Amino acid sequence: MEMTAKKVGWSVNEMAQHVARDIPDGAYVNLGIGMPELVAGFIPEGREVIYHTENGLLGMGEVATPGTEDPELVNAGKKYITAIPGAAFFHHADSFAMIRGGHIDVCVLGAYQVSEAGDLANWSTGNKDDIPAVGGAMDLVAGVQTIYVITRHCTKSGAPKIVKECTYPLTGKNVVSRIYTDLAIIEIREKKLHVLEMAPGVSFGALQAQTAATLHLKDLANDKKE
Repeated sequence: MEMTAKKVGWSVNEMAQHVARDIPDGAYVNLGIGMPELVAGFIPEGREVIYHTENGLLGMGEVATPGTEDPELVNAGKKYITAIPGAAFFHHADSFAMIRGGHIDVCVLGAYQVSEAGDLANWSTGNKDDIPAVGGAMDLVAGVQTIYVITRHCTKSGAPKIVKECTYPLTGKNVVSRIYTDLAIIEIREKKLHVLEMAPGVSFGALQAQTAATLHLKDLANDKKE
């Protein structure tokens, strides 16, 4: 009988759930396009989070159900959305004034690379055939107080996304607070990568082998040696 290898690591939904768990009550939050958008579906019950989208809405609700779409109500990822009671609509420039003025508490973004110093590269790989996608990311990492990254630990080809120094064009320097991957949750403090939690079935050795920068385990509950 052919045996199927058990998949190691968290699912994308579990990754999003971990991010949502760490967003404080009452926070104003901007979610990047793609995987970060999933976070909105996992905010713990009883916790209020106000979502901001840079195309002019504070108080973004759930994705619109089929047949209820409003063509004038979309998020930055061009998905049809809803607005919660009390939501505010405003000019694109005002939206970026909120970002640049430091009025957004948390931003969740994807990444091509994150360095051990918290540098983020998420808008271009630098390849001439790629289509750059700057969007509002550079403003967000410069103006938002806390930046969380949600991403696969490695690329489809197996290359580490968490590196000592980014080789792709930077979005911002020293901006990432925490990284949520399918293998681990990693906090960046004092330009070091501190592993807070590992997915079931993931050993520290395997995690380090898939990370191109030094990891530290001292903050884990069992106080393993670094």
